[in-house]
Amino acid sequence: MGHAVGTLKALHETDPEVFTAIRAEEKRQREKLVFIASENYASSAVLAAQGCLMTNKYAEGYPRRRYYGGCQHVDTVEELAIERAKQIFGCEHVNVQPHSGSQANMAAYLSVLKAGDTILGMDLAHGGHLTHGSRVNFSGILFQAFFYGVDRTTETIDYDAVQRKAEECRPRMLVVGASAYSRVLDFPRFQHIAQSVGAYLLVDIAHIAGLVATGLHPSPIPYADFVTTTTHKTLRGPRAGMVMCKAEHAKAVDKIIFPGLQGGPLMHVIAAKAVALKEALSPAFRMYQEQVIANARTLAAGLDELGYRIVSGGTDTHLFLVNLTSKGITGKEAQAALDAAGIIINKNAIPYDEKPPAVASGIRMGTPIVSTRGLGQSDMTQVVSLIDRVLQRPQEERVHRQVRKEVKALCARFPIFHTYQHAQV
Repeated sequence: MGHAVGTLKALHETDPEVFTAIRAEEKRQREKLVFIASENYASSAVLAAQGCLMTNKYAEGYPRRRYYGGCQHVDTVEELAIERAKQIFGCEHVNVQPHSGSQANMAAYLSVLKAGDTILGMDLAHGGHLTHGSRVNFSGILFQAFFYGVDRTTETIDYDAVQRKAEECRPRMLVVGASAYSRVLDFPRFQHIAQSVGAYLLVDIAHIAGLVATGLHPSPIPYADFVTTTTHKTLRGPRAGMVMCKAEHAKAVDKIIFPGLQGGPLMHVIAAKAVALKEALSPAFRMYQEQVIANARTLAAGLDELGYRIVSGGTDTHLFLVNLTSKGITGKEAQAALDAAGIIINKNAIPYDEKPPAVASGIRMGTPIVSTRGLGQSDMTQVVSLIDRVLQRPQEERVHRQVRKEVKALCARFPIFHTYQHAQV
């Protein structure tokens, strides 16, 4: 902790404005309950690695094949990250250099596709992801994108409909994965669909990587040509990405990442990935993922009992969507009211939403970050009551103040960020 405190003191002396903003953000994270499904708290060890002096090193290329000298130590951490990822996921090849999940997806696409090729992905409006073909994203600009979604009644993927869509558009790549879909994905069925139309299969597990790593969600590795992920979210590492693939695609993936898409890798971030992957190999990490799922199910069930409609009726993962239409409040209004009360969520479109995404009819809730903090099912029951009190009277500042006080007290039972709290400046 001495080094961290010293670093904070140096930052305070050099740039008090940035230091003040960081302290304010630390206070926000410490005193509010966060239910954003794509966020998590990285461990002190991960933060230490990400803030280390490997940020000073240029290391274009790959371990033992660099374009700069002096890379022996960064080679060590990259090799550790690669070995640990292979051990966790059982993949034939992994590239740990992508700066983000978006760049990981871009690398997978461009390793085998050409501009103008057809891809078929899950509709963003039904829970998919921006990089799976959205018109405003590189994936929709570079490629001819078609989409599948969820059934209007069940709000789950209709695999027969995906098959029909694939036969209609004949994609070169079938893209699987979601940012707001709460049910288990059937990877063998997706593989069958892809093979039936001669398509590559790309599975983006950015959200469920921690669940896959611990066997709490089926793995796509045996079925997919490419598997991409972020290393934060449920993996609880630094904000970055990885590409895993069959051995036959290894050379193409490595070449498109460097020199195709990126220059020097972020070696301090790769060091942090190695640390997070080691943490993911521990028995405690599986217990954590079990708690994540238990908390999500408790939260969804509690809200359902109070009359909030849970999209698809529940969750198998770390997240779920709440349809607020019957409550007479929009996702935008709910997000603002809960934020004022110390509960952080994000507005989110629901399948077949009649409102624009900037307003939305729903909210997305996820439990990775509160589970990292240590909250359990009994605490989720309390949170359900707090959320309901706010959304019943979203405009009442008195309610905001009272709930904010109770949230702060709950957070105090599960303290975080001791380094910041004990830094003397």
